[in-house]
Formats: sequence, structure tokens, C-alpha cells
Amino acid sequence: MHKAGFVNIIGNPNVGKSTLMNHLVGERLSIITNKAQTTRHRILGIVNEEEYQLIFSDTPGIIQPAYEMQESMMQFVKTALEDADILIYMVEVGEKELKDEHFFQKIIHAKIPVLLVLNKIDTSNQEKLEEQVQFWKEKVPNAEIFPISAKENFNVSALFQRLIDLLPESPPYYPKDALTDKSERFFVNEKIREKILMHYQKEIPYAVEVETESFKEEDDIIRIQSIIMVERDSQKGIIIGHKGEMLKRIGTEARKDLEVFFDKKIHLELFVKVNKDWRNNEYQLRRFGYIQK
Repeated sequence: MHKAGFVNIIGNPNVGKSTLMNHLVGERLSIITNKAQTTRHRILGIVNEEEYQLIFSDTPGIIQPAYEMQESMMQFVKTALEDADILIYMVEVGEKELKDEHFFQKIIHAKIPVLLVLNKIDTSNQEKLEEQVQFWKEKVPNAEIFPISAKENFNVSALFQRLIDLLPESPPYYPKDALTDKSERFFVNEKIREKILMHYQKEIPYAVEVETESFKEEDDIIRIQSIIMVERDSQKGIIIGHKGEMLKRIGTEARKDLEVFFDKKIHLELFVKVNKDWRNNEYQLRRFGYIQK
């Protein structure tokens, strides 16, 4: 008997969805920063064992969209709700509601198993935690409550085991050696974007998209050329920095992480281009994978 299924993680921005998925998969697939909207795409992480295949799905935090790109991000959440075999609804201690009532209604009326994962319990005490568990039991009566700390990796293994128990019988959906549905270039783009999120403030990280134009793997090195796209000329100057120092810093940090990720020496070249108002341009959003072809 083989079990397989999609375990989709949804919730508000910054509740720890990406941190949890990386623990569950055992690989750092999703980028993590303390800024909202770090995750823009739906990213699959696949765990294979002889008797099961768990397909985890990290999704963007639920928001009220302000422009076209965010509309597309919420479409990823919508499809994650529709094709889940098991749904993880992730909240953090002190949180009271999902930012979208429509999504919340879908969760409480779901016909599939729902695990409400209460994260960041390391920031709480026993009394407050018991209050939170009771609050969510009443608010989402169809859910099993799992208090965890994704950051400290506390109670994550118990959650993982419960997911295996709930998996439906099914043949595998992906080849047994697959780790993710994303390409190598996607992870290069995400790693560069993570460094931009960490080092720039205000609008800059949200106006940025990264595209890898060249990925050439040789015996002992991978040669990569990537373009950082911004919406305005002024943003281009900020990304490059004084005498190119900021761009060099981004490149060095991304290269080091990519060498760990690919377990190979990396040569990374970065360029910066202006791509005006790409977040509201349907053609550009399609090109960057926000709108499915």
C-alpha cells in the first residue's frame, strides 16, 4: 500500500509557513526573511519514502491585493485550497483572524483534514497558550490543533507523523527522486531576491524581480548570469549602490548560499535593468510565472 498527497500550507504573511515547510522537507527551498510577501510563488517540496510521498506546498501570505502581481499571488493560494488532500492553516500566537474572510469560510467548511498549526509558542507562556488553543478550537471546530515552534523545530516531528497518518492511499504523483517542481534557475532567482529583501528597505524589494538568463553547469563549476529588474531608474541606482558595492554584496552572499544549495563552485554575474511597471503588466507577470500559461 502506497500513500501520497498534497499538504498545502496557508496563512497570513510572516506566520512561519516557509520555515515550517523547510523543516518538513529537510531542505531550504523557500526563502525566509522578516518581510511580508517574501514568498511570491507556490513552491512544492517533495518528501519520498518507500511507502509514501508527501508533497508540501508553501504559498504566499494571504493579503488584500493592491496590484496585478498580488492578484496572481492570491490565485496560488486559491489553487492550494482547491487541490489539497490535507490543509495546514498556520497562525501565530496572538493572531485572531485570516486577512480574507472568503478564504476563512473555505477553511472551516473544508471536506478534507485541516490541521491548525499554532506557531511561535516559544514566545508565549502556558496560560496564554491554553487560551489560544481554546480560541481556535471554537473558531475552527473542524481542525486538529498543533502548537509548534517552527523556528525552534519544536513539535514539528509529531506534526510530520500525523500528516503521514492522514495521507490517502495513492500512487506517487512525482518521480521518487524529485525534490521540488521548480527549476534550478527558479532557486537562483529566489536566493538573489532573498538577499535583496534582507538588505533593502521600503518599496525596493517589492519592485524587484530576478531572471536568470544563463545557467551553465560544467564539471567543477556552475556559471550563472542573472538580471535584477526594477521598475524605475532611481531604484536601479539604489540596487547598485555606491561604486557598485551593494550589488557586489548581494552577489557574494547569494553565491555562497548557492554553492551550499548546489554543492558546487558557483560563478555568478549580476546585472540590473529597468522593466517599467512590471507588477501591473500581464505579459511580464506571465513571463515571470505569476500567471499560469
